[in-house]
Amino acid sequence: MSQTNIKSTATLSIQSEVENILEVSHLKKTFQIKSPDGKKGLLKAVDDVSFTIKKGETFSLVGESGCGKSTLGRTLLGLYPPDRGSKILFNNEDITNISKTNRKNFARKAQLIFQDPSACLNPRRTIKQILMEPFKIHKIKNGEAKITELMDMVGLPSRFLDRYPHEMSGGQKQRVGIARALALDPELVVCDEPVSALDVSIQAQVINLLEDLQKQLNLTYLFISHDLSVVHHISDRVAVMYLGKIVELATRDELYENTQHPYTKALLSSIPDVSGEVREKIILTGDVPSPSNPPSGCRFHTRCPAVMDICRTKEPEFKQTNSNHFVACHLCTK
Repeated sequence: MSQTNIKSTATLSIQSEVENILEVSHLKKTFQIKSPDGKKGLLKAVDDVSFTIKKGETFSLVGESGCGKSTLGRTLLGLYPPDRGSKILFNNEDITNISKTNRKNFARKAQLIFQDPSACLNPRRTIKQILMEPFKIHKIKNGEAKITELMDMVGLPSRFLDRYPHEMSGGQKQRVGIARALALDPELVVCDEPVSALDVSIQAQVINLLEDLQKQLNLTYLFISHDLSVVHHISDRVAVMYLGKIVELATRDELYENTQHPYTKALLSSIPDVSGEVREKIILTGDVPSPSNPPSGCRFHTRCPAVMDICRTKEPEFKQTNSNHFVACHLCTK
């Protein structure tokens, strides 16, 4: 057995003994919309999603733009209220519909790193003022000593505290965003495409920083991305979303080496291959259907290259195919 496989097996063995930090059951989030002709409707951004995240792991959500990844992450943090029937447990405590007071306490334990560092930092405030804000909101003393420590932790010199966001590069601003997310010593951090707005050369630095911080602070990540090469590098487990639903969920190595869902296969085929190996590229035809009017049966059947008659009428169940792999596909669960 190779060293990589030994490490992966050991990681799985340890994770199986670790308790869940987050348990999500039948999560739904719909938005009321109005069509150009004035008719009202519902947009099903997240539709009956269930999963768990273990303490200390990196659980990734991947999928095309508009599949509901970011909405799911923000709903978990309470930025959007979930629909009835949803249930969210954080450290075995029900946070589905907690009060404003308890929501504030929960915010100290779960934080968000935004996608665009330029849009999430107040341009009229210095970096010091931005980092001091969480301490003022939660009335925590010794904030100034903590922000100096945070700057060192994310690899920024303390002299940057007097700068404004426009005086910093994109990578530096994202480091500030990471520092702000870590200010209150959270246990769970939702990373909403944290490197997609950065240059490729800077992306690796930020990903390595996130990994180092996870080990140093024992953090748990919900990592949201559409970049499957980044996800492969950082993840322990990966869930693939399509049109508001999880269609495949597995450990990282299992997903990439034993891909089962046709949608996941198409996504993986789009990753650039520099090894020289000839690989079939799967090109999906047609557009992603509207989440306000999803197709009947399997939601992917309108674009699936392996579609069957049953796919058009019956929605596939999300079933376990082996100990570390779940998939919703009639081809895989016959």
